[in-house]
Amino acid sequence: MADPSSYRPKPGQIPDSPGVYKFRDEHGRVIYVGKAKSLRQRLSSYFQDITNLHQRTATMVTTAAAVEWTVVSTEVEALQLEYSWIKEFDPRFNVKYRDDKSYPSLAVTMNEEFPRVQVMRGPKRKGVRYFGPYAHAWAIRETVDLLLRVFPVRTCSAGVFKRSAQIGRPCLLGYIGKCSAPCVGRISADDHRELAEEFCDFMAGHTGTYLRRLEQRMKDAASEMEYEQAARLRDDLEALRRAMEKNAVVLADATDADLIAVAEDELEAAVQIFHVRGGRVRGQRGWVTDKVEAVDTAGLVEHALQQLYGDERGDAERSGGSGGVPKEVLVPALPAPSEPVAQWLSDRRGSHVSLRVPQRGDKKDLMVTVQRNAQQALALHKTKRASDLTTRSRALEEIAAALDLDTAPLRIECYDISHLQGDDVVASMVVFEDGLARKSEYRRFQIKSFAGQDDVRSMHEVISRRFRRYLLEKQKTGEWEGESGEVPAPQEVQDADTQDAEVHDTEVRDAEVQASGPIDPDTGRPRKFAYPPQLVVVDGGQPQVAAARRALEELGIDDVAVCGLAKRLEEVWLPGDDDPVILPRSSEGLYLLQRVRDEAHRFAISYQRSKRSKSMKAGALDSVPGLGETRRQALLKHFGSLKRLRAATIEEICEVPGIGRRTAETVAATLAAAAPAAPAVNTATGEIIEEADGTPPGADPSHHRGIST
Repeated sequence: MADPSSYRPKPGQIPDSPGVYKFRDEHGRVIYVGKAKSLRQRLSSYFQDITNLHQRTATMVTTAAAVEWTVVSTEVEALQLEYSWIKEFDPRFNVKYRDDKSYPSLAVTMNEEFPRVQVMRGPKRKGVRYFGPYAHAWAIRETVDLLLRVFPVRTCSAGVFKRSAQIGRPCLLGYIGKCSAPCVGRISADDHRELAEEFCDFMAGHTGTYLRRLEQRMKDAASEMEYEQAARLRDDLEALRRAMEKNAVVLADATDADLIAVAEDELEAAVQIFHVRGGRVRGQRGWVTDKVEAVDTAGLVEHALQQLYGDERGDAERSGGSGGVPKEVLVPALPAPSEPVAQWLSDRRGSHVSLRVPQRGDKKDLMVTVQRNAQQALALHKTKRASDLTTRSRALEEIAAALDLDTAPLRIECYDISHLQGDDVVASMVVFEDGLARKSEYRRFQIKSFAGQDDVRSMHEVISRRFRRYLLEKQKTGEWEGESGEVPAPQEVQDADTQDAEVHDTEVRDAEVQASGPIDPDTGRPRKFAYPPQLVVVDGGQPQVAAARRALEELGIDDVAVCGLAKRLEEVWLPGDDDPVILPRSSEGLYLLQRVRDEAHRFAISYQRSKRSKSMKAGALDSVPGLGETRRQALLKHFGSLKRLRAATIEEICEVPGIGRRTAETVAATLAAAAPAAPAVNTATGEIIEEADGTPPGADPSHHRGIST
């Protein structure tokens, strides 16, 4: 625990001007970002008597080890820079809103040649117009089903669209009139895009003009005695009105506004947002947050506005539906001061935005409804999560007590080794912070210095590489204080460490994990191993624990605890102890360690299987003389599978870039010689007696392979 006076700036150093400040911990990690109209007054408030500070503020200033600031010209610039830094550094002591559930939106992919209407979740994509979010996906599908009668826009996937174009026949929706069938040329790309734009205009709330135009066309058709056409237009009008009735009119003056309400207690807060477009509720969403900093209702509103509109550009009409910044934003309390926030919103919209608290009338009544939803959301969230928060804290305390740690291990890293009978040896590193998985910090390793079923040696290498990278990061920033000034490395992993420092393919990121964390100014990449854990957990018993401890000692690291969790009896092993620590089966600490270990196991075996499938896919080509990895991959990419490659002619193989005729002949001859034999068949019954690989029919060919993790 740091003393705030140890890093307090000297008198007169802090400027009396607007700016943004960052608190960093002892490892240089940004833990809090804030803005101020006067940096001198704001920062001075943090360095008063610690007993006078809010409990969470006191925790933050004692966790921090340094403070720095950036001066800007105006409060609007401070607001923009604060938002950018919060997104970049993800500080643990800032308010972080998270959706209380996953809300789907109606999306129109205007960035495609033939726009598609679909249900979409997740982050917004450029060139896609969004409407919603909606409470349920079925509500979107019901609305789309009604509107497709009038706006027959494409809804099929890319694969279905391509298949229909190849066979020259539309799908079922094309036959029943709910798709204009651009796949078979029934409508041009320009006409289909115009149809999609009309769909978007209707969803954005511009319904009156279109309904009047449709009604006039119905009357004209009736007057010209085209009764079938008039009847169809009548049914279209009815379908549109039914779709509109699904969104109740709440504001008679066709207002475009977002209403934000907050419900809070000492520990948590819930935010509810109603998106009103054209006087109708077009979408609703909710957020919850743990109040990790001392913040009032006005501060929560400001953070909510930053998260809601931080990535928006352009007005609501251009963004479509409930997206974008509306003309009016109604809140329960105004940020202090409110003028910079209103100016920031206006800059994002491109025109004036009214930010205010409703005082009377329909808008005040609707705000009461939104507030009631926020209170219900907070009550529901506390029912689900209150015990969870308590359990996580108790689990960390039990681990600290069992392992005799000075403090609870807020950051835990777990390592696991996986291989297939000594081949394709890989390792995983998973990270849990405050008892929750931090997937952006996960890493995967290839063990390349040796091959074989030596989990102990593999564990030693992985721990050495991970913490050597940590010391290299400290050396770059000038934080390393070793006697020689250089980072030590065991001789057996020195080559692997050098490769780690220069080539970034030795830690393969999970496909779903996005890069995060501070940026290395030299490489422009995120600093991968900048922060050490308080506890290292290895999957294994005493030998693996000893290997991990030895790796840390060789690097001169003595402030990281190590333990192992053995699968047999779920025993916790500590370095140098002959007997394991036995935690009760009902222990929350044991349950957390099991979750960490199981996640590391899942992450390692998924990586090992992906490598194995790739090696098995190209295995038959390994024996082709003179054929390297690049040309092997080119052949597989061109033909898609070994089966198709084996059936290809010499001329077809020569079409692959880099493959000459002699190489093509060699490939064909090798694959023909390695072709699997036909299974043995009973000629009387036609039943398979034995598969080509000698296994009985239906047997698992991997039964005796012995996958080790």
